[in-house]
Amino acid sequence: MNLDGRLESMRAILLGKPGAVEEFPFGPEVMVYKVAGKMFGIISWEENPLWISLKCDPERALELREAHTDIIPGYHLSKRLWNTLILKSAETQALVEELVDHSYDLIVASLPKAKRLELE
Repeated sequence: MNLDGRLESMRAILLGKPGAVEEFPFGPEVMVYKVAGKMFGIISWEENPLWISLKCDPERALELREAHTDIIPGYHLSKRLWNTLILKSAETQALVEELVDHSYDLIVASLPKAKRLELE
């Protein structure tokens, strides 16, 4: 189990998004974060270091992978639309928070207008 504090920090960031819920549809070792029934984040909490997968704009996903060795194509996800971040150091915290926002925003933007307004 990842005990370095990053797990709780990541959970707080993901659950802090309006309408976010935590589910375990793939078993107890994978925490899935959804808004309006759509995934925007996944934590593989048994990995050490911690892994978090986030939805990403396809072009930006490629740019991030080229710029950061700790960002790989989405593990067991669409390689085009998801990145997996391997949280090896605390220095990546600001980038992770930015990418959580990006992932959440992509999902919310795809929702019907009425649902988007509910979340605001």
